[in-house]
Amino acid sequence: MSAGAGVRGVPPGRRRLALGGAIAALVVLPLVSGALATASIVGLVRIPAESIVALLVLALIPWRMLRLAVATAFGALVAVAVLVAGIDRGYQAALGIHFVPLDWPQLGDAYGVVASAIGSAAASAVFTVAVMLVVAVGVTAGWAALHVDAALRHRGDHGRAALATVTVAWIVMAVAAPPLRLPDPVAVAASASSLGSAVSRAVSALETRARVARQVAADPYAGVPATDLLTALEGKDVLFVFVESYGRVALEGDDISDGVHDVLRRGEETLGGDGYASRSAWLTSPTFGGVSWLAHATLQTGVWIDAQAVYDLVVRTDRLTLSAAFGRAGWRTVSDVPSNRHPWDVGSSFYRYDTMLDATNVGYRGPSFGYAQIPDQYTLKHFADQVLAASERPVMAEIDLVSSHTPWAPLPRLLPWADVGDGSIYDAQPAQSEQMSEVWKDPRTVQRHYGRSIEYALGSVLSFLENVDDPNLVVIMLGDHQPAAIVSGEDADRDVPISIIARDPAVFDEIAEWEWTSGLRPSDASPVWSMDAFRDRFFAAYRSAG
Repeated sequence: MSAGAGVRGVPPGRRRLALGGAIAALVVLPLVSGALATASIVGLVRIPAESIVALLVLALIPWRMLRLAVATAFGALVAVAVLVAGIDRGYQAALGIHFVPLDWPQLGDAYGVVASAIGSAAASAVFTVAVMLVVAVGVTAGWAALHVDAALRHRGDHGRAALATVTVAWIVMAVAAPPLRLPDPVAVAASASSLGSAVSRAVSALETRARVARQVAADPYAGVPATDLLTALEGKDVLFVFVESYGRVALEGDDISDGVHDVLRRGEETLGGDGYASRSAWLTSPTFGGVSWLAHATLQTGVWIDAQAVYDLVVRTDRLTLSAAFGRAGWRTVSDVPSNRHPWDVGSSFYRYDTMLDATNVGYRGPSFGYAQIPDQYTLKHFADQVLAASERPVMAEIDLVSSHTPWAPLPRLLPWADVGDGSIYDAQPAQSEQMSEVWKDPRTVQRHYGRSIEYALGSVLSFLENVDDPNLVVIMLGDHQPAAIVSGEDADRDVPISIIARDPAVFDEIAEWEWTSGLRPSDASPVWSMDAFRDRFFAAYRSAG
């Protein structure tokens, strides 16, 4: 071996480059989870405790295979921390909430939304790349730990002195940070903190589940006879119409609210001419940006359901839902969820629906509009013709309108009510709309298209009301949650509008003490209720006086 050659024939320059890369990886990779948590690249300029601990442990182990096991465990720790932090960052950006490990089944639904928006092939590619990146992080972190450990061993006392110096420096900086009140301490344990936060959220979720279990068991309406429930609505067709992503920003947001206000103003004028009145207020939703079923369950049960783990708990109980109460009191109960393509066991086992409509059984022969396969106007027209007009009993239904679901492109257009048919009339519309790939290039374009989707959804409800001649119709129209932060803003509240629409003045006499605002648009002075308060107040208003 020549004097200029490195160990085992590797040139010194390449050895130094490899060592520099290993040190960089050992410093940066454990910090990625912290950078994701803060959404700041500054989080990568730190000294990670995990790497120092890994090197200290490796330095004490004489056996090569055991060192390999320790390095593998270290790499796995870093990879899992990055994975959890990445998912958490996605949840915060899209839903405004932190990811709770107990809610892992939601990831399948998230994948379904992405696949509907960008296609299965593209979604699979994104998923595959994400998995490969996480695996690469873990492998690289483990390799870096072994490589740096080998370099320190090769340098003998100098290597041990260098490791001791870095360790002491970390301890000094960690001790000095609190009294100096440093907002960005240099000495951190980012991966451990990320996983610790996830564990803490899981523990908190378990405590919440225990509290919710007690609340479910203490239902004040569980024992009320069916004959005493909802008697003031006897003979009425009562529809709970959820408008996807219909949040407060739709009525107050720049570049959004003007068009929505125009639709509601014209709707109030038209409905007034047909003998309808309306009252409106605000509800605070348990969710934000998505996971709509949490809001639906909260309204139906009177239980605050803000996490999948809580939802899974509640739907396995016998908590009295609005739909079950209407069913007990003699109504035909129907769910109409056009986004569903698979059997929904909870609909029958928990909500107790007599009839469940979804994308597979409503006769739609038209094109898909991204996530919203079936346009809202078709959903309402089919319901009016095949359910409302054909039922021999009063109908209670929950109808979910999904044309305003993210990504808000492509969008359908309203048609003359009589022309909707089997939906094939929509065949040309998707190509005539701006596509998701174009809309999402600019946040303001996204916001405008969100507003247009709400205009379409509300226009569909108004078209339904204008064309259905039912003097006993009562429609409770509400949003499920605010849209994602790209539309609502980072600090948006969780308020959604709710309106009750009916022709019979007695419907409003029963809720006079609610002091809701007249019309379809709640104002700043309108009441704001937590969504879980609605069920009990609704039962109290419309039950028998006895």
